[in-house]
Amino acid sequence: MSKSYFDTDNNGHKPFELPGARPHYNPDRPGQVEHIFLDLSLNIPKQSYQGSCSIRLLPIRNGIDRLTLDAVNLNIESVQVDEVPQNFDYDGEQLSIQLSEATQVGKRLLIAIAYSVAKPQRGIYFIQPDKHYPNKPTQVWTQGEDEDSRFWFPCFDYPGQLSTSEIRVRVPNPLVAISNGELIDTTEDGDYKIYHWSQQQVHPTYLMTLAVGDFAEIRDEWKGKPVTYYVEKGREEDAKRSMEKTPRMIEFLSQKYGYPYPFPKYAQVCVDDFIFGGMENTSTTLLTDRCLLDERAALDNRNTEALVVHELAHQWFGDLVVIKHWSHAWIKEGMASYSEVMWTEQEYSLPEAAYYRLLEARRYLSEDSSRYRRPMVTHVYREAIELYDRHIYEKGSCVYHMIRGQLGDELFWQAIQTFVQDNAHKTVETIDLLRAIEKATGRNLSFLFDQYVYRGGHPDFKVAYSWDGDANLAKITVTQTQAADGKNGSKDLFDLKIPIGFGYVQQDSSAKASTSFSALTTFTVRVNEREQSFYFPLENKPQFISFDVGNNYLKTVALEYPIAELKAQLEFDPDPISRIYAATALAKKGGLEAIIALSKSLKNDPLWGVRVEVAKQLAKINLDQAFDALVAGLKDKNAYVRRSVVEALNQIKTAESYKLLRGILQKGDPSYYVEAAASRVIGAIASANLEDKPKEDKVLKLLKSVLEEKAGWNEVVRSGAIVGLAEFKTSEAALNLLIEYTKLGVPQPLRLATIRALGKISIGQSPANLERILEKLTELAKETFFLTQIAVAAALGQMETPKAVGILRSLAEQTADGRVRRSAEEEISKVQKNIGSEKTLRQLREDFDQLKQQNQELRSRLENLEAKSK
Repeated sequence: MSKSYFDTDNNGHKPFELPGARPHYNPDRPGQVEHIFLDLSLNIPKQSYQGSCSIRLLPIRNGIDRLTLDAVNLNIESVQVDEVPQNFDYDGEQLSIQLSEATQVGKRLLIAIAYSVAKPQRGIYFIQPDKHYPNKPTQVWTQGEDEDSRFWFPCFDYPGQLSTSEIRVRVPNPLVAISNGELIDTTEDGDYKIYHWSQQQVHPTYLMTLAVGDFAEIRDEWKGKPVTYYVEKGREEDAKRSMEKTPRMIEFLSQKYGYPYPFPKYAQVCVDDFIFGGMENTSTTLLTDRCLLDERAALDNRNTEALVVHELAHQWFGDLVVIKHWSHAWIKEGMASYSEVMWTEQEYSLPEAAYYRLLEARRYLSEDSSRYRRPMVTHVYREAIELYDRHIYEKGSCVYHMIRGQLGDELFWQAIQTFVQDNAHKTVETIDLLRAIEKATGRNLSFLFDQYVYRGGHPDFKVAYSWDGDANLAKITVTQTQAADGKNGSKDLFDLKIPIGFGYVQQDSSAKASTSFSALTTFTVRVNEREQSFYFPLENKPQFISFDVGNNYLKTVALEYPIAELKAQLEFDPDPISRIYAATALAKKGGLEAIIALSKSLKNDPLWGVRVEVAKQLAKINLDQAFDALVAGLKDKNAYVRRSVVEALNQIKTAESYKLLRGILQKGDPSYYVEAAASRVIGAIASANLEDKPKEDKVLKLLKSVLEEKAGWNEVVRSGAIVGLAEFKTSEAALNLLIEYTKLGVPQPLRLATIRALGKISIGQSPANLERILEKLTELAKETFFLTQIAVAAALGQMETPKAVGILRSLAEQTADGRVRRSAEEEISKVQKNIGSEKTLRQLREDFDQLKQQNQELRSRLENLEAKSK
């Protein structure tokens, strides 16, 4: 599945387990499910269907006289076993069948359940035009992960049961039905057509799927197997732009995993209102139609390419090799996320892949620091869907990379290929991955799994350096700051062997222009205490120091090096992640020298990702000269860098930065995202306490013109303007505009952005306007659409009134979705925190900002005087 949102033992981290969490285990198996056959007839206008589900079961034990299936809110009409009617009990959640004859080992049962469903809440979704959205397509699609298949057919709904399956479905013309496996038959039936699909390789119930719509079909192929893309008619060009690399990706992954693509076809179906980014149903991935790119979006959006390769990787990791229990989901989600890194390396470059990995690590680090810390493998939760977080996707990806770092490329791929080949068409747990590594390479990586998989957290390193010129000794002091002082045997410490490199810059004058390259002298040290100092005898003083050469470990790093070494590292370290660490450390030191080094890097660094990060760091230095250095970055050819510069200007709230952004909005930029960022940031700057303050109504007018004129792809630009408006926290005019855009009929991405923005703008509004916002959110919380509920929870979580807690509580109690419930409960604790300390804090913050501004002006003048006197 795609990604795309409370104790002393946890070191000040909130625990993952919420009240009501308990251990979950797979149920006892009465036997092996061999085959599931669904025969359904859809009534789309009435959002209902009827039909039968037949399950062939091979018992493993004698004497079982009762079978229990998962079946939620289905209307069960009759149950037969081997064509003999059976007694059954049904409580709306589980179907209990009283067998008239107890089971015998080896004697198969054919269970046939006739049932119907009306207006389902989950599992299967009916999408249709209505008076608010007359242009919405008519579609029906399913979503099974984690445990939602039980909402659309009766089944043994857990991943440990693998069986073959087939789906026969009757749909009205001209709609087509797409499902797992191969299309074995189509039959005309008056105004209807019957599609019959058969999936011959075993898979779990959560990967059974159905997608129905009036799609355009685009055909491609890989080694004779059909590769198809289904999209709404009229979006064929966007489909090709977004998915045309699929056959090359299939070839790439087939080779990497040492196992040719295992299913008879690969279809990707883009559907409306999808509740995830994508879902890897066996041979038939469903994707959100919001991933379809137009030409402008493709300039600086690689998310679609990442999504396509992520879901494709699941066809091996997740579909061919299936997790036995949800607690091991990191095995599949981590590899699918790591495949995004591998594809970036293949398609773009090694440095780009390193930067991609850093961004993944940061998403995990942010969840770990602000949301909760947990072991990657845990079976204690309320609902399995809670496990689908940054720990299993991004941290999982980083763990695969650490395994690769330990083994080296050749052995890593041998281990992965052994794992796939040994476990094809079977279920696995984490231990099976360790066993495959040991079988293929002889290496035992339990130490790594114990530290990173079976417990929460990661090391936070502080690294200091000094040079003793008399003895030619480099001294490196490494502190693990995540462990309390004086706790050397602490379980919070990590025990890792880390390479430290000393860099020497050499000029190559033989080339036409003199170029510099760096050579590293590397030593590996064992870091296992809270604080350790290491001494290295070197022939010459190094220009820079690279901690964790290759940056293979998941960690945070704070560098405490002298400014000269940081500048050399920023310029010459071959590893982009190390250059980014150096940029961060330089910005902390501040001063004109740091600005000069960073602005040089913003102009010259070969990797756009480093330039993106340097722009963020420049803005953190409180000197006026930082502004001039940043402005140069607006001319960067790379749209990601321009976007980063625009966002960085948010830190430098001056009349000059306002004028620059106004220019971007009036002139436009080739990138949607740059325009969106300018719309967001201009609101933040104009609403700040500036001496030379632009008139509020002027800025509102400017943002209003963006809303009126810049409708377009996924409403990215207009959503930026909405966030810009929300910065005017005391403005009634801005609030009135926002409320307009929460109405039904407003394009969905824009409406969702506006709902979230209501939370932000609420903070400075009058009591009467605050009531209006609360009323609006109460009304919106009643809508059942998953993304609306998540947006409402996010809005309420930003508020500072006890009334928000009440709305969140009722949302948590009434929602059918575990993710919404969890999100609402987490937002409640944010509101409680906001209420507690906010007022005094806000006053302090405003006073502090004013002092900072005055201090910055004085320091900037001083730096200029010093520079002149030199």
